[in-house]
Amino acid sequence: MSAIPQQILDRQKSAINTFVAVQGSIFGGFEKLVDLNMKVIKASLGEAAEQSQQVSELKDPQEAVAFVSSLAQPNAEKAIAYTKNVYDILSNVSNELIKLTETQVAEGQQQIAETIDQLAKNAPTGSESAVALLKSSLATANTAYDSLNKAAKQAVEVAESNLTAATNATIKATESATAATTAAANNVANAAKTAQRSGGRN
Repeated sequence: MSAIPQQILDRQKSAINTFVAVQGSIFGGFEKLVDLNMKVIKASLGEAAEQSQQVSELKDPQEAVAFVSSLAQPNAEKAIAYTKNVYDILSNVSNELIKLTETQVAEGQQQIAETIDQLAKNAPTGSESAVALLKSSLATANTAYDSLNKAAKQAVEVAESNLTAATNATIKATESATAATTAAANNVANAAKTAQRSGGRN
């Protein structure tokens, strides 16, 4: 068997291995998303049952207002945590795919460089400029790929920092809204108590 058919077989094997790895990464990410959603649904059903029980035990409107305001922040925090978990899963799959792509590109670049070297060794006299042009083109393509790869990684870092900033802003806004709702509920409760006292005196 000659070297060229063996190279072709090696490339096909590498391509199949990469395809299997990509499918494994995608399926693994999908499996994690399904698992996360099942856990969220299970926890939500348990919380709904518990909250229904608590609602049935409320005695007056002030307790109802206080109960509703007490749910706001934990629910917002759970939504933020869920979003972060989904983002982490998708980010991990994306990183795995980027690594596979980088490996595949590096192998391809190495094979092209080896092919150019073989051509240079077997090229007739006077073809040095053509070989130099091929090597220069390969170097330019490698530089362009590296630049694109760095830009993509920087975009991921910016997206992660934006998600963190948005999460922190949402938590602060939820805390402020919860505090305002609790203060309003306390004002309503105090006003109701004052009204009951003044109504009892008349």
